[in-house]
Amino acid sequence: MNINFCTYIEKKQRVDIYLSALLNDFSRSYIQKMIDNWQVKVNNNIIKKNIKIDFKDELNIDVFTKKLEIEKENIPLDIVYEDQNLAIINKDAWINSHPTPWEDWKSWTLVNALLYHIKDLSWIGWVERPGIVHRLDKDTSGLIMIAKNDKMMLYLQDLIKKREKIWKYYLAIVNWVIKENNFIVESYIWRDPNNRIKMTTRNWINPKIAISKVKLIKIIDEKYSLVEVKIETWRTHQIRVHLSSIWYPIIWDKVYWNQKVNKEVLSKYWLNRQALHSYKLEIEIYEKNHLFYAKLKDDFKKIIWDIDLKTL
Repeated sequence: MNINFCTYIEKKQRVDIYLSALLNDFSRSYIQKMIDNWQVKVNNNIIKKNIKIDFKDELNIDVFTKKLEIEKENIPLDIVYEDQNLAIINKDAWINSHPTPWEDWKSWTLVNALLYHIKDLSWIGWVERPGIVHRLDKDTSGLIMIAKNDKMMLYLQDLIKKREKIWKYYLAIVNWVIKENNFIVESYIWRDPNNRIKMTTRNWINPKIAISKVKLIKIIDEKYSLVEVKIETWRTHQIRVHLSSIWYPIIWDKVYWNQKVNKEVLSKYWLNRQALHSYKLEIEIYEKNHLFYAKLKDDFKKIIWDIDLKTL
């Protein structure tokens, strides 16, 4: 795969730092190996990893990763819906969506489970991600769509790109008491140039618009808020970044908040992962509108056991 683009930066940056922030699938060390292997060119010139790039420099990247032999693994799957073209899974927390070949990490992922339980999967895109239309963070639970053929994969990707005929809703438990019943968070976000595992609303690289609609559901213990978040755009870490940016971070979000605040949640409710669950998906397929729900996982139920998802 070849990637070619011009930079959009305000000041000079080291090329390895810039690319590791921009390309969220690749670590800085992996980017450096690509540079050493002459896979990265700046203005059509072979470079060293410590050079600095400037505004409107042209980058050309040849990506060829080692192909993984992905094993089928009998990992339990909570299948919410399945037909000949599409499967919808209620993903557990603590499981990655797909393997990452550049980190030699290839076991106990959703893809390993899919290969065992589902015969046909679309192989459009990365070879390590068969069927994966979109991803969920490792410790986020809930609905994820799986395309079983290329036609369905392209259809769903087109809907996401156009922001039409598909709507996704999350439940999040955040720190502090929210006083507004409904509000919208809109900002530009993308990779933090100083920390490749984070997204940011400030000093981003090649920013993209992100829109989240937030509705207050209930107050918990007079110090936490349960909210529904409808995403209008599908950006990496969008909900986590948006809620943290307005000072209502998701409890147990170790990247965008101080985890020390969550000790009470751990001791009282035994929850030790970010409280984010993709609970509802509305999508138009086969010329009909379909609505799917993902039951709460056991750790989530300990806090909001009295919630009926279909009445929210």
